[in-house]
Amino acid sequence: METRPGNRAKKTRIAVEGGRVLVAYPHEAASSGPRSAPLPADSEPVGSGPDARGPRLASVVVFVHDHDASADFYGELLKMKVTVRTATAALLVSRNGFQVYLRAVGPKAAHPVGDVGAQYVIWTADGPDDFHRCERVLRARSDRVDTREGEGLTVVEGRDPSGLPVLVAYPGPDEVARLEFISRYYV
Repeated sequence: METRPGNRAKKTRIAVEGGRVLVAYPHEAASSGPRSAPLPADSEPVGSGPDARGPRLASVVVFVHDHDASADFYGELLKMKVTVRTATAALLVSRNGFQVYLRAVGPKAAHPVGDVGAQYVIWTADGPDDFHRCERVLRARSDRVDTREGEGLTVVEGRDPSGLPVLVAYPGPDEVARLEFISRYYV
């Protein structure tokens, strides 16, 4: 795992034992017992090293029923500011420059699940306090909210004003290696 200046994350330990990859996540209680040991000094996690960097996600475009209601929702949940607004669209920008484009397509537009294309966007909370804040926002603004723990992370799922699934996880992939699918969404 790469540690950047200002990154408050504790390191995740990864080990290989009997052909299985074992992971110790930083937010696990010490009483749960060891689930891994440090990797040998000469090993390097997948996706690390000088050639590991590539393009990163910069923007998401979301088609919504009402861009004003969605801008209020995403602005509060994700702590983003509306920088541009037209009669049919809004652009929200985070403090680190990530962008969410909201495009109004009307109240009767469908969102078929299982069709080709992105189905979910999973946001990462900034820390445990931010995760609980996001959970409170979703509970206050969404009629369907579910919090699940497993695979080394906690995920809260709610709905945006258009009924689209919104997921927030903690810790993020920069803090915990993802070595298995999130079973609720991929298996």
